[in-house]
Amino acid sequence: MRRILTLFFFCLTSLLYAQCPAENKAFKAGERLTYDLYFNWKFVWVKAGTAYYTTRAAIYNGKEGLRTDLISLSNKRCSAVFPMKDTIMAYTTTDLVPLYYRKGASEGGRYTVDQVWYSYPNNKIKLKQSYLNAKGKLSEYAAERSDCVYDMASMLSLARSFNGEVYSKKKGQRFTFNLASGHDVKEEILEYNGRKNWKANDGVTYRCLIYTLIDDEDEKKERKLLTFYITDDDNHLPVRIDFYLKFGTAKAFLTKSENLRNPQTSIVKKK
Repeated sequence: MRRILTLFFFCLTSLLYAQCPAENKAFKAGERLTYDLYFNWKFVWVKAGTAYYTTRAAIYNGKEGLRTDLISLSNKRCSAVFPMKDTIMAYTTTDLVPLYYRKGASEGGRYTVDQVWYSYPNNKIKLKQSYLNAKGKLSEYAAERSDCVYDMASMLSLARSFNGEVYSKKKGQRFTFNLASGHDVKEEILEYNGRKNWKANDGVTYRCLIYTLIDDEDEKKERKLLTFYITDDDNHLPVRIDFYLKFGTAKAFLTKSENLRNPQTSIVKKK
């Protein structure tokens, strides 16, 4: 689960050219989401664990904001082969400007930590980054940008604040943005893949918007990082995420949602 989650802004100009706030109408503090995790193991899909995604009110450096946590845990069956515990935590302002990001990944006996600190002096974006590799070596980096920079957690929050009616018109439409980790900043692509009805593991069929995150660092070949389904309503609830990992493929299916902000008008069929 190294590329959890994804991714845009209510204004395309803001997304591409300035670190600007986003109006959040999609979710609120107190929202809790639960997912089943599946791995593709030798051509067989196996239930591998559970993921929890929560949002709560928080204070960061004396300012009111939001804290999001995404925790992925493997079950006993999966842990015997590939033990995994990934924790992603991020702070943003109430209008979703990134402040801090941390990912601790314990996968297959390896443990790594990515961290990113954001500051915004003189209309610039300054990043302080650190990366602890699996051998325990800590490396520190710094970067400065004039256009938007996000991490996996803040991108997911932005994706949910995005006005799909503005941009989700043409299948194949693409957007670009900067993605930060503990050791680099890459330009990535987000591609809109249309609408589709999909039945989640909570037994409900939703009308969804589908997007794919693409890495084009290799000029000769693009590489999919993940595909995600969000509900086509004001919640933009992530109900399915497909991860394309180095060691295989993983999927996360929604099983439970609590304390949603808006009516679920994307429901096609209830359980």
